[in-house]
Amino acid sequence: MRNVIPSPGWIGQADREQLLGQRGCVVWLTGLSGSGKSTIARELEATLLADGRLSYVLDGDNVRHGLNNDLGFSPSDRAENIRRLGEVAALFADAGVITITAFISPYRADRNAARAKLPEGRFLEVFCDALLAVCERRDPKGLYRRARAGQIAEFTGVDAPYEPPTKAELILPTGRAGVDECVSMVMSFLRQHGLLALATPSKEGR
Repeated sequence: MRNVIPSPGWIGQADREQLLGQRGCVVWLTGLSGSGKSTIARELEATLLADGRLSYVLDGDNVRHGLNNDLGFSPSDRAENIRRLGEVAALFADAGVITITAFISPYRADRNAARAKLPEGRFLEVFCDALLAVCERRDPKGLYRRARAGQIAEFTGVDAPYEPPTKAELILPTGRAGVDECVSMVMSFLRQHGLLALATPSKEGR
């Protein structure tokens, strides 16, 4: 941007991660409404807290009441919604926080743009995989019913598209698996990829 120059801080991401004993990252939950994103996000946050980890949930509905309350649900507004949230999630991760997002985020291009803001290995696209029929049967907020009745326009899965991930780091079978099983899968992934603990410095490096 013209006449705006980024100003690096004196404290870097590695310093904050050393303080927290974890690696900042983004766990990007995506899927249809009713696929379990918010429930898994909240349970994952609680599990991480119990494990002594700092995490934070960015929920799609909540941010639309504040940061993105000027946006609707047209394709362009959806793209801007995810663009802003991708920027916020990247800042949280830079602070060393394990950042959990729960957005439908229906378009691959928007999710890829959010991924591009993070270093390699710090963005985990997690697909909450549940069939439309299952999500519609659950319909916890009555949104599908209202969309089918023509009371909500451009609703994902009804009259607006959802593009499933093609290269997700993790696929959660939320249509048939329970919340605890799905959270356990995410926790295992985080552990296996070294995001829950920093490597112990070698004696040579001291």
